[in-house]
Amino acid sequence: MAWRMRIAWVPALSLLVSVITAPEVLGADAAGGLRAMCYAPVELQARKGEERPEKRRHDYDKPAAARALATFEPIDPALRGAIRRVKLPAGSPKLIALTFDLCEQHGEIAGYDGAIVDYLRANGIKATFFTGGKWMRSHGERTRQLMSDPLFEIGSHSEAHRNLRLLSGAALAEEVAGPQRSYEAARQELQGHQCIAQHATLAERVPSRLSLFRFPYGACNAQSLKAVNDAGLLAIQWDVSTGDPSPMQSARAIGQALLRSKPGSIAVMHANGRGHHTAEALPLALPQLKARGFEFVTLSELLAAGTPEVVSSCYDSRPGDTDKYDMPMLSQQPLAKRAGDKTTRDKVTGAKKAATKE
Repeated sequence: MAWRMRIAWVPALSLLVSVITAPEVLGADAAGGLRAMCYAPVELQARKGEERPEKRRHDYDKPAAARALATFEPIDPALRGAIRRVKLPAGSPKLIALTFDLCEQHGEIAGYDGAIVDYLRANGIKATFFTGGKWMRSHGERTRQLMSDPLFEIGSHSEAHRNLRLLSGAALAEEVAGPQRSYEAARQELQGHQCIAQHATLAERVPSRLSLFRFPYGACNAQSLKAVNDAGLLAIQWDVSTGDPSPMQSARAIGQALLRSKPGSIAVMHANGRGHHTAEALPLALPQLKARGFEFVTLSELLAAGTPEVVSSCYDSRPGDTDKYDMPMLSQQPLAKRAGDKTTRDKVTGAKKAATKE
């Protein structure tokens, strides 16, 4: 069911114009028609084994080629920080944003869980995919399919899924800027697609720049938040954590987590082969949410429909719960192999002292 977006065009939200296709949100039939213009069903469908990550693969570790990037403006002060959910006006539709992370680290090729995407498409369910720069390069055709689909939008999930709390200088800048280079290269190739170039609706709906960012591990600090916001990216967290990367998290448990959503919620899941039971969970939960009157929208649509709730730190379920990701990663490499800045050395030394005390 299509609904007309009611947007208060205040300066703080003006940056969202570039990622919203039109005031009238496309329904499932329209989305399917646009999608079918240039991709045969067999091209879009899940392929057996594609969801499985491949270890010891360095094919795409090299960063994307340098290029002149689309211009941007830093994030308005009112939206600087981590957005966890959106407060919707009284009486407005009960909106939820489903988000799926597509992470990929160096030395691997992560998966693409086509069963998730197939289910969303078959049921006309909108979603936002947070893609790593490296993932976009290793899954070029899948990236272009997601970009061109009116049901979906693309956000940034850093270059190679490093913990940005532990980075500074050029390393931090690369994790923030790298995905934009991969995105613009994919967009350029998409617009060169003979069929898509003939259909302005498809070619023009893909924004020139990413506007949403999700921190790897849900971990950030003041320095990395500033770097992301200064790059014109809204930092997106969540208030519904499904725990789907754990193989022990059953489809039923994931579904129960989704059913705890409230109007304005942002739910986090994975579609890179590490949402182990996510594809099974969606049919359990989403029909129930629909029956309760909820509607699924992209993050940009959700943000534009209400007031983003911004906090000063990043966390999964409660402040401080992502700190656990610092120590294991710091201790994995000797000082000589890490960035040689004083901030990093101090963090490593402090982490080792803390480990000794425990």
